[in-house]
Amino acid sequence: MIDLLIIGGGPAGYVAAERAGHAGLKVVLFEKKAMGGVCLNEGCIPTKTLLYSAKMYENALHGDKYGVFGDNIRFDYEKIISRKKKVVRKLVSGVESKMKSNHVTVVKGEALIEGRSAEGIEVTCNGEKYSGKNLLICTGSEASVPPIPGLQEAGEVILTNREILEMTERPASLVVIGGGVIGMEFASFYNSLGTKVTVVEMLPEILGGLDFEVSAMLRDIYTKKGITFNLNAKVVQIADNKVVFEKEGETHSVEGEKILLSVGRRPVTKGFGLENLGVELLRNGIKVDEKMRTNIPGVFAAGDVTGFSLLAHTASREGEVVVNNLTGRNDIMRYNAIPGVVYTNPEVAGVGETEESAKAKGIAYKVAKLPMAYAGRFVAENEGGSGICKVLVGEKHGEVIGVHLLGNPSSEIIYGACIAIEQEMTLKEMQEVVFPHPTVSEILKETVFSF
Repeated sequence: MIDLLIIGGGPAGYVAAERAGHAGLKVVLFEKKAMGGVCLNEGCIPTKTLLYSAKMYENALHGDKYGVFGDNIRFDYEKIISRKKKVVRKLVSGVESKMKSNHVTVVKGEALIEGRSAEGIEVTCNGEKYSGKNLLICTGSEASVPPIPGLQEAGEVILTNREILEMTERPASLVVIGGGVIGMEFASFYNSLGTKVTVVEMLPEILGGLDFEVSAMLRDIYTKKGITFNLNAKVVQIADNKVVFEKEGETHSVEGEKILLSVGRRPVTKGFGLENLGVELLRNGIKVDEKMRTNIPGVFAAGDVTGFSLLAHTASREGEVVVNNLTGRNDIMRYNAIPGVVYTNPEVAGVGETEESAKAKGIAYKVAKLPMAYAGRFVAENEGGSGICKVLVGEKHGEVIGVHLLGNPSSEIIYGACIAIEQEMTLKEMQEVVFPHPTVSEILKETVFSF
């Protein structure tokens, strides 16, 4: 009998499959599209590839700040998209290679849960039946499409994260509905390439859930770069190429050649026979405990399908928790140190409590913050650039509970803060860590010394 059946080959599914196969379990993974899931094919990797091209273009345009000059600096949009596809193909191939080297059987096709029998949990795919001791559901998420009047009639004008990645021409203007992570990353990319970008966000600030002060600073930077932001704006209609919204009791509209719908994602819980097991749902996702177990013995869920933390790195860790418990290692999923990153230029990264969340939870805290320019490496590599490092500590014990960064390369620094929070390090312990010099990461040490 198969030890572990996995439905979905995204970060949760393929990481769990790799770990389980390496541990000697017999694993079958079902994937109806390309290995890697949304993250690798329609999300994390392709968007970061595009954003890096945009960053290279921006750096070239402003090379004179560093004494480097070039003539006729331009970009080739078709080549940017072509490179994105090449990177995705290479990484998909890499995931497939990992499955093979860890003896995971990959079945391409739509899996359907038939239920439980004396032989175990039964799944069919391509007309064949598979029976397993355990089932891990990793069906991911899909773009939310709200019932906005006129949305369906707008046709090809409307894009989600999937369609916008396949465009072969750069739009002259783009309206982004939703100022979250996905919306801001696409806004950043097209702004860098000269597209007129307008962001319409229902909340009082972009990047809801991230540190409010840092989000406002990023918005200010992009306002100066030419992006128009409409906050506290509720979209009420799509009329051809126009987005109609209400703000402060008045109706406004903005027109774009293309309109990106980026208002969040929802777990995929239908279309694969979940109802045949009687799995309990919560917040439109699958309800799980700290070991990623559902209410049905032997059935687990990980990744976006739980509807809790819709991030690829969260999904990977959740998949590991499942396999660790199946192979005899007692492990639980912890969400106190999950980093969030926005790959704009400059980058934003944060982990742990924000000032807003700490206040909402009644956590007594102290905060210190410094400009990124306190780190010599940042000054050397970011001429005219600005940024901030903010550290929150518990008032009673002085333990690090949150770190938030604005400035490049925040995405490569934040893991240190994750470790500090995970290990409940105090200010004193952080102060005793030796950081390499000169690095931008030294801003963390400078900040903890500023309390």
